[in-house]
Amino acid sequence: MSEQPSYLNNEIRDMLMDCALFDALLPAEFQAAAGYFNMTSISQGDAIFSEGDAGTFMCIIHLGSVSVQKLNADGQQVEIATLRRGRAFGEMAVLDGERRSASCVAASNCQLLNLGRDSLDKMLDETPKIAAKIIRALATSLSKRLRMVDGQLLS
Repeated sequence: MSEQPSYLNNEIRDMLMDCALFDALLPAEFQAAAGYFNMTSISQGDAIFSEGDAGTFMCIIHLGSVSVQKLNADGQQVEIATLRRGRAFGEMAVLDGERRSASCVAASNCQLLNLGRDSLDKMLDETPKIAAKIIRALATSLSKRLRMVDGQLLS
């Protein structure tokens, strides 16, 4: 587990508990998982990552909103979604090791929880049951989004 001061670890734990994504975790599991996450503040307008970048981390929005953008055929950035509090993003690249499929920019000042691919690997080694619950939560979230997009494509 990382050597974060306990007050920071507790703050991250509280943020994770506040995120509906991880409802399956038990209180002690939130405390253990918190040691693998970091907290970042991003100013409005700053890029979090760009389409095509290597996917070395994922984020969960604690405060603020994030604009998801893709390049269109003319090379222009087009906003495809705005993500708000509690939403994970960047998890596809962390899970599959592929490059970023879109760019993410802070649409407002943001406070984010970050989980690096290396931290997820470390969690899998050290606390595999907790890591499995987190990966299952991310997979479920991705699955719901894919089903929603499938529905939109049909209508």
